[in-house]
Formats: sequence, C-alpha cells, structure tokens
Amino acid sequence: MRWAGAWVVGMAVCVAATGAAAQVAGRDGAPPKPAAETKAKPAADAKQKSAAPPAAPAPNAASADVQVKTLLDRTAVWVADPVTYTVTLTCAPGIDVLDDDLSRDKVKLDGLEVTGTESARDAGPGGVTIRTFKYHLTSYHVDQRALTIAPMTARYYKKRPGQGIENAAPAGEIQIPGAVIAFRSMLPEDQETYALRDSRAASPRSRLMAAVQPIGTGLVLVAIVPALFWMIGVVRERRPKKERRSIRQVQQEERTSLEAVRAIDVTTPDGRREAYTKINTLVRDHLRDVCGVPGPSLTAAEVEPALAGRPTRVPAEAVTALLAACETARYAPPAALPAADACREAIEQAAQLLAAR
Repeated sequence: MRWAGAWVVGMAVCVAATGAAAQVAGRDGAPPKPAAETKAKPAADAKQKSAAPPAAPAPNAASADVQVKTLLDRTAVWVADPVTYTVTLTCAPGIDVLDDDLSRDKVKLDGLEVTGTESARDAGPGGVTIRTFKYHLTSYHVDQRALTIAPMTARYYKKRPGQGIENAAPAGEIQIPGAVIAFRSMLPEDQETYALRDSRAASPRSRLMAAVQPIGTGLVLVAIVPALFWMIGVVRERRPKKERRSIRQVQQEERTSLEAVRAIDVTTPDGRREAYTKINTLVRDHLRDVCGVPGPSLTAAEVEPALAGRPTRVPAEAVTALLAACETARYAPPAALPAADACREAIEQAAQLLAAR
C-alpha cells in the first residue's frame, strides 16, 4: 500500500508539470524547442555565413590616390574685391595630376574673372606629393547677387621612373567641388541701370580762384628750381671723379711698355704669343687714351668705322690689320704662329702707330 501511494503521488506531479509546460507554450505562441536544437542553430548559422560568397570590394575611389581640399579666403565680396580660391591635392606616392586640367582656362566662372594663378609642388610625409593651385579672382559686376565657381574634373596618372607624362598610365579622375561667393554692393538692388556718372556740369570756379591759379603755379615753379639745383649738386659730389692723365704721362707709359715688348725673346712660340698680346693691349689703350675711341671693347673690324669720325692721324687700315694679326697669333695653334721676323715687324708697326696722334 505504501508503494502504491507513492506511485500515485509521482504521477500527479508529472501531470501537473506537463500542464504548466502547455500553458507556457500557449502563451508564447510556439512550442518550446529542445535544448539540443537550440544549441545547434548558432552552429548552422555560422556554417551558412561561412558558405556565403565574400562581399565585393569597394570601387577604387579617387580619394584613395588623390585627396581634394578647397578653400576660399572670403565668402562674400564687394565690387572689385580680390578673392583667392585654393585647391590642394594630396597625391599618393607615384601619383600626380595633369596641370592642364587645372589651368586658368579650365576654371568655369559665373560673375568672376581670373586675375592671376599660382601653383606649387611640395613633398609631404610618407612620400606623398602636395599640389597647390591658387586662383586669384575678382568681380566687376553689379547686377549679380551670387558669384559661382563651377566644379572641375582633373585627371591623374601613375608615374614610373624614367617615364614622361605622355607615356604615363592614366589612373582616373577626381572631382573638385565648386564654390559660391555672396556679392555685396552699396548700390540699390533690382535696378535696370546704374547712374555711375553724374550728368550735371561742374560748377564754375569763383573769380578769386581763377585769378590765384597762375600765382600758385609760379610759386610751385620757384620752389622746384632751387631743389633741382641742390639735387644736381649732390649727385655731382657723390659721383667719383676720374683722374685724367696728361699726354706726356701717356707717352711715357707707352714708351716703357714698348721697350718691355722689345725685350721679349720672340724666337720661342711662347715669347711671340706674349709679344702679340702686349702689342694688342698697347694699341687698344692708345686708341682709348689718345683718339677717344673705346679700343678695348671693339673688334678689329669695328676700329676703322670708329676712327672715321675722329680728327686723328692714326691710320685706320694699319690699326685694323695689326689687331687682326694679334688676334690670329694669340689664339692660333703653335704651328700657325707667325715667324720671329714677322713678330719684330709687328712691334715696329706698333711703335709707328703709338707715335701717331
């Protein structure tokens, strides 16, 4: 009997537990799932996710190679106010943009005019290149409330060592955003025409002012003349004075130099070359000091026309021939140097020319 009573009590407990589970399932709207099935679902979801195809990579955006930044130094302008529109492009290593796409001709403006452009190239950290383009703008319109800069499109390419731009591989395009500048004016709005000039005639001057004008002009001139003379005197004092040598001093120096030339050993090629060099210097200095001709700065062919307008007895043809011989001897190879007798004859010709006045 005891075992029978315990069995009855156990069956009653099982029936009560089964009824409670049924009530819970009815309240939730779905029967409870076994624990084994609940644990297996995450594994199945993970398997399904791993079996799904990988997501397609993001397209190669221009910002990965070139980063664009624009800046306006002012957002509102008056008539003829200057404004600077700056475009900064940060290019990745090996990337550069086409300058032609960012020239002043490619900037589309409405109500604005380009007064100047600037461009710069700087090296940034990590091997990047920073390109800066500045557009200096202004506006002379009075009938437009907003001034606009249209967006631009610029191409960029990949650079390779030893390769020019014409052979570079194109990499893509970038969009440069535009800008809008507000316009301010002192003129009233919504007018068809603007009276920029006053049509009224100028008021006549009084008789006193008309009579005083010549007096004022004379006083101004009187005050300017002393100041002008004072400035001329100051300039003359500060100008260095050149000491002019006398004819006797020039003759003495020429004789000394000529004796030094005659003392040179002209039997050797180096001696003849040195002699012709000194003869060239002597004749040219004589043309400058005695004849008033810039001899040191003239060629042999220019000497004769320069002496044509000078009152001198120096034979122009002889001077031209002697200077040409000196030039040949100074710069000719050793095999083409004149002989020793020709060199001595040139020294005597120079002595005759130095004696002419």
